[in-house]
Amino acid sequence: MHYSISNTAEFGDYVSGPKVITSDTKVAMKGILSRIQSGEFADKFLDDCRQSNDGTGGPIMKERRKETAAHSIEKVGSELRSKMKFPKFQKLVDKEIN
Repeated sequence: MHYSISNTAEFGDYVSGPKVITSDTKVAMKGILSRIQSGEFADKFLDDCRQSNDGTGGPIMKERRKETAAHSIEKVGSELRSKMKFPKFQKLVDKEIN
């Protein structure tokens, strides 16, 4: 994977990765994988989707999107993107699509 990321990200993996990916993290990830493989994750996702027939996600998705949109990193990101010199017709983040 390192060949496809920046030198900064690669360096960050070497010096910070072991602090983030611990034995506890690996146990949690195996649990998540198990729920995916058993179909439990898909069942929960589809149950959430069924609670809303408008194609925009169910109550869990909508609540998490609302929480994410209110997070300070999103506010800072919006401010930073507004200062970038990208043409206005080329949105870096198009919330209509994503």
